[in-house]
Amino acid sequence: MEVRKVAVLGAGLMGHGIAQVAAQVAKYEVGLRDVKQEFLDKGMEMIRYSLERFLKKGAISEREMKEILGRIRPTLDLEEAVADADLIIEAVPENAQLKKSILAEVDKLVKEEAIITSNTSSISITELASALRRPEKFCGMHFFNPPQLMKLIEIIRGARTSDETVNTIVDVAKRMGKETVVVKKDSAGFVVNRVLVPALNEALYLLWEGVADRDDIDKAVQLGLNWPVGPLKLLDYVGLDTTLAIAEVLQKELDPKYQPCPLLRQMVRAGLLGRKTGKGFYDWTETK
Repeated sequence: MEVRKVAVLGAGLMGHGIAQVAAQVAKYEVGLRDVKQEFLDKGMEMIRYSLERFLKKGAISEREMKEILGRIRPTLDLEEAVADADLIIEAVPENAQLKKSILAEVDKLVKEEAIITSNTSSISITELASALRRPEKFCGMHFFNPPQLMKLIEIIRGARTSDETVNTIVDVAKRMGKETVVVKKDSAGFVVNRVLVPALNEALYLLWEGVADRDDIDKAVQLGLNWPVGPLKLLDYVGLDTTLAIAEVLQKELDPKYQPCPLLRQMVRAGLLGRKTGKGFYDWTETK
């Protein structure tokens, strides 16, 4: 199956970046849908900001920037976004019921041959596929933040995902300039978050228990493990709410040992979610 048109559902932290990559690198026509005009406006503003940075670096020209923006069609109308799309990428918040509700709605509107994917970072693909009439045409397509720069896409099989669906999404990812890994078994957290989230949670416990302060924890991991940023700063980039949601899935689906650190819950309750809210372990108000 050849993909020509893509619909991205959700213009937030991940959605706008996915839409940009699809239009900029793969040169797809992209429908970008969200539920409020302010969310769409913010998403398009972030795309323009990102493209302007590429322009300043000389990576794209003014003409190319206009062409990329011209390929992205923001809309509040779900049917308009998905009706003629060959590929739908759902990128709404990490909540299973919300995702299933939207996927079920999408399923009624898309053409029969369309492939539907979810950008979930931890939720069972088989569970999400239960909302669809054609689970064989559904898989996970997990991008990493920011999608414009991060090279990896995890492609996750559900229990009934077909080989043809996986092969098509591998081809789409390559056209987007990405490297892929295929997760053969639908297991919570997939590959990256199964390794990363327990490490981030352990850094939280170090701070919670008073073993070391914030800067020394980040410095130790950055220099001792050669991470590009420390775990607490990385939590701010990922979003503390997103990390909590993934940790809760790991705890529920795999083992109680993945229990989130109380500090993580406390900060999420306080609205200190990291870069997206301006404050987390660091103050992002100026950079935001």
